Amino acid sequence: MTKYIATQPREIADCVSAYLQEGDLDGITSLFHPDSKIFFPPDAPPSIGIAGAREAFAGFLDIRPQIKSEVFSEVIVGDIALLRANWSVVAPDGTVLAEGQSTEVARRLDNGGWGYLIDCPNGPPPNL
Repeated sequence: MTKYIATQPREIADCVSAYLQEGDLDGITSLFHPDSKIFFPPDAPPSIGIAGAREAFAGFLDIRPQIKSEVFSEVIVGDIALLRANWSVVAPDGTVLAEGQSTEVARRLDNGGWGYLIDCPNGPPPNL
């Protein structure tokens, strides 16, 4: 059973953060669409699907940082949403580990919540 479900697209990052702080990699990946692509780092080929999301977040589990996301644009059309946000990853001691401005496409998931379909933490990538 999924503990945190994003009822609105803008809630996805908060749910990822909650799972990250608990060290729950399965929970984190439950917030990604099975066909998702994660463009991080932006100059590398994307991480694909649930396996790609696991790979992208596994390194953070020992740190258990908080993701702070301030969504400043959310456009929802049916079961698809476009998001833009300012974000930071903050260690438990308050150290900012990373920050940027993201562009994401979210899609409604089978559980009724929202998850990332395209995740570009540093904005759209160059043509790869």
